[in-house]
Amino acid sequence: MEVGLIRLRPRRWGALTRAERVGGRIVLAEGEATGHAHVIDSPLADLYQDRLENRYLKLDGPAQLRHEEHAPVALERGVYRIVRQREYAPKSNRRVSD
Repeated sequence: MEVGLIRLRPRRWGALTRAERVGGRIVLAEGEATGHAHVIDSPLADLYQDRLENRYLKLDGPAQLRHEEHAPVALERGVYRIVRQREYAPKSNRRVSD
């Protein structure tokens, strides 16, 4: 499973639903095979979702994206769209898994 973050301009949050934290942290994606997760553990972060299930990360300050198999990734304050990597398989299109 790979997660991409695309930095966006600030946006209005009224049309979006705020997502709940899991164990006090924001889970961007969980591995289907390993159970490892891409997480952000910061009180300055919020996760939102629109009606099409696009997800957005809002950081009111710096934070780190963590995963058990990678070094932490430093993120700056801002708004990011969360994109899950997809892989091609003949006759199908599915998300990449660990």
